[in-house]
Formats: sequence, C-alpha cells, structure tokens
Amino acid sequence: MVLGTGSFARSTAQILADAGARVATYLNRPRGRHAPTLSGPVFAAEAEPDLVALLRRWGADWVFPQSIDWARQPWAAALRRARIPVLCPTGEGLRLERERDFARRLCAEHGIPFPAAHVAANRPAALAWLDAHPRPCVIKNPLCGPGSPVHTIVCETVADTRAWLDHVNYAEGIFLQEYLGRAEAGHLALVQGGDIVSLATNQEYKRSHAGEMGVVCGAPLGGVVERDPEDRHGLARALLHPLRPWFRRVRFRGPVQVTACRVRGRWHVLEYNVRLGITSGSMILRLLANPLEALTDLVHGRTPELRWRSGRRYGCSITLAAHGYPHRPARQPALPVIAEGNFDCDVWWNDVAPDRQGRLVTAGQRIADVAAYGPTLAAARERALKNIRQIRVLGGFYRPDIGAVLWPPGAV
Repeated sequence: MVLGTGSFARSTAQILADAGARVATYLNRPRGRHAPTLSGPVFAAEAEPDLVALLRRWGADWVFPQSIDWARQPWAAALRRARIPVLCPTGEGLRLERERDFARRLCAEHGIPFPAAHVAANRPAALAWLDAHPRPCVIKNPLCGPGSPVHTIVCETVADTRAWLDHVNYAEGIFLQEYLGRAEAGHLALVQGGDIVSLATNQEYKRSHAGEMGVVCGAPLGGVVERDPEDRHGLARALLHPLRPWFRRVRFRGPVQVTACRVRGRWHVLEYNVRLGITSGSMILRLLANPLEALTDLVHGRTPELRWRSGRRYGCSITLAAHGYPHRPARQPALPVIAEGNFDCDVWWNDVAPDRQGRLVTAGQRIADVAAYGPTLAAARERALKNIRQIRVLGGFYRPDIGAVLWPPGAV
C-alpha cells in the first residue's frame, strides 16, 4: 500500500506493479489525487480513516509512505501493533529526519562534519545567536514535516539572515544552520541494522529557475541520480558508515538519504532523510532490475541484494510547473494539458485531472515529472528534454539546465 498522492504515488505504484506487485494507494492528501488512479486502486483517507482495517481487508504485505508524517497519524500506533512493515524506520531511527538538532548531536558524537547550528525559540534568541556567530544561515523548522510552519529559507549573507528573522514563524522555534555554499550532493542507501547498502548518488535542483536562480521550492524542479553501489563520490563512507553503531543499536530498517555540501574537499552533512524521496526515489527504482524484491527483503528484515538494469547508469528527471510556481496565485483556471506524440520515457502526471469531457487539465502547479534513463547522464538528459517538450500548457515552464549544472557531485 502506497501512502501519498501526485507523481510520487503514481510512479511508485506503477513501478512496483510493473515488477509484479499488487498495489493500491491510500490518498492521504487533498491534492494530486487523479494521477495515482492511473496505477491501480485508490482509497481516500476521509472514506477509510482506519488504515489498519483497510490494510487487513486489502491484504497488504507492507506500506510505502511518501513522508514521515505517517508516524503522527491517529492510526500509527495501531499500525505498529499490527506488525505490518513500513518502508521507514521507527522510534529513534525516525528522529534522524524528524529532529534536526538530534541529527546535529548525533553527527558530533560520531565525528561527522556538520555546520554550526542552533535552535532558537524566538526572535530575540535567534538574533542573539547571530550576533555572537555572525555568518549567513539557512533557516529551517526544528521539526521536519510537510506541515511545518517554516519552510527552508536559504540566506547567503548575514544581512539576508537578519532580515528574514523578522518575518519567520516561531511557533516551533527555528533551526539556524550555517550556510556552506552550493556544492551540494546526496547519497541514498538501504540500511538493515549494521548493513549499509549503497544505491545512488543524486542531485536535487531546488531553486525555481535555471541558473540556480529564484527561491528554494518546497519540492525540487528536477533531479539526477547515478547508480553508485561503490560509493564513488565518498558520501556514504564519510557520512553514513560512521553511524553504523547507531544504526545497529536502534535496529534501523529502511532507506536513508544524506544531503551534504563539500567544503575545502570535505563533505559536511546538511540533513538526513529516512524515506525514498519524491524526485530521486522513482528513478532509483527504475535503475534496479529487482525493486520489489529489494524493498520487500528490507521491510522484512533481510539485507537486500541489488540487481541493476543493463544500460541504465543515470536517471534525469525534469518537472513541468505552472506559471508562477512556487507562489500560489489567488485564482488559477484549469488549463488544457496537451501531450503531442508518444512518450519514450516515464511521464508521471502530478497536479492534473480530467475535465467533464475527459480532457486533461491542470489542477495545481506541479503538472508532471518527466524521467529518462541511459548509460550516460547526457543520454538521459537529452531524452528527458525531448519528452518534456512534447507537453504544452499555457505559461508552463521547466528548468532546461537540469543535469547540466551542479554535477558532478560537489560542483557549483
């Protein structure tokens, strides 16, 4: 059972179905509900408030969540008692993503580089720390989740940081993290106790416009993944392997992604996630020859053995967004979405829906994710660009530089 909506649920359900799974989707968000219907049965959360009863009725073997917020739902305790596996760690393992300062302290305990950071309860406390440590900061919510009162604000100067501190929501406090630059990259692995199985190194393009201009969006405008079980770029060795004793102690079981920045030749942790992400997750599953087997082994406590598809080393995903994204207009009409010709890569519809005549129209601002694969990044990127050009919507845009900048890992 996939928990989610939009292109995440659509792609995840379809890829696992293609691998032989019987898949359904639990629609736990109000937007992006049409796309998952293209991959199999769906159940609306408001019509099925008891997820555990639904899972038993459906006969679900395990659960694939879109975000860590599943652990805060009314049915979460019952789900744990039912012993239905979830593709996500629980207990202390979940804190690695949920609590930003917990991750900072854990890195300090294990000798992992982490930027200077501080949790401030209010504006005076934040300004006092900034006065004592004058440096540009990324402003985050201390607790990670899609409903957080503060979404990431990247400030590249002290003056920018100070200005934003007058305008953020301090309901849960704020997490100030030293800004280290733009030489970012990520690495994803599957963890079963002390076993760390590297999957891929990735890049997420979080800014709204080409050339790394514009604001940081709530979800990336595209991404690149490189099949990397050998950890060619060293992120797992530097930032995941030192956590092996902790992984083993908390019986960590699930995916983990580290996002990091390279400073003077050394990787520094920016954050950890404990789920397969919206942009990179589906591409990694498409690179695998045995995605269903690998994930099923993991959730049932077995260290997965990965098999890779021939001719696919890279994936490139580009998002088609509506005019004005990520800023939401007061009113937005349902605009026709026109697909010209046949696609020869993955096109995962997102905020779209059929109108009364059955024609596809926009139903939000993230229209589609177009993902292609190849033996080289250039081949994957070229195919993704060719296919996204076949989709037309008034005012729609995409970043044509996905895969052409911020790669290789650590490049600016």
